[in-house]
Amino acid sequence: MSFNDDVQLDTSQVGSGGGGGGPGGMVVGGGIGGIILLVIALIFGINPGSLPDGSGTGPGQAQGGQVQAGGSEDPGALAQCKTGADANRSDTCRVVATVNSVNAFWATELPRYQRQYTPAKTIIYNGSTRSACGTASNQVGPFYCPLDKQVYIDASFFQILTDQFGSSGGPLAQEYVVAHEYGHHIQDLLGLLDRAQQDPQGQQSGSVRVELMADCLGGVWANHATETKDRNGVTFLKPLTQKDIQDALSAAASVGDDRIQRKTQGRVSPESWTHGSAAARQRWFTQGYRSGDLNECDTFSVANVE
Repeated sequence: MSFNDDVQLDTSQVGSGGGGGGPGGMVVGGGIGGIILLVIALIFGINPGSLPDGSGTGPGQAQGGQVQAGGSEDPGALAQCKTGADANRSDTCRVVATVNSVNAFWATELPRYQRQYTPAKTIIYNGSTRSACGTASNQVGPFYCPLDKQVYIDASFFQILTDQFGSSGGPLAQEYVVAHEYGHHIQDLLGLLDRAQQDPQGQQSGSVRVELMADCLGGVWANHATETKDRNGVTFLKPLTQKDIQDALSAAASVGDDRIQRKTQGRVSPESWTHGSAAARQRWFTQGYRSGDLNECDTFSVANVE
């Protein structure tokens, strides 16, 4: 999904530094999630040294410097992100544009449900930075920190998602990552986020239900994304194509617990799932996209989310 070239970007909604604070608190999503690299090892009991790492650094090391892959620039250079044309050329600016679009959508949508929307900021960084929930790094993947109400994304994550987990590198695959994390922000505002701690592992666990709900909320945004406008009344995004949807579904599937387990440990252990299967992640994103309705994302009202 491409941005309209003349849409104006607001970089005040994105930062390139850490949110401060010490370790502690709940990291939600861990990205699309948090089960990348070291976190996979912690959850599944795998030796971190055996995990794939295309960066040239070990799993315990942060990768610094500029990101060369996928057109991403040093996230400190946010001043380059001015228009939709910039977002179509740069991963970093695409994140800025997506944050603008997601914040604009939920600011209009949530009041329809008698809830006020408070915009969340995204921190784009290289290697590692600090959040109120602890260290953010490319070993953790994108996540939402409820303690500082911010989303954290390492600029190299999209290349990791493509190279190591087989996701499509299309624009909506990247935009889905951002929209999913903002789904956690919506859950936080609605008082649902703590339910991730109920039965934190397993196919029907609270953690899986929270993650699948965030996928669905990302789909709701995608449904309305081509209607959402910037402060000048210009729509952010061009109409979606079937290829765009396939890109988003590819990203959702690539981080399904079953696919990651099969890739990293050679077997699938549903009792330890925290995010849901590839098929479930695709299904709930599709449900949000087709319905465009937040109410259709209630993963806690169904007996079986898989």
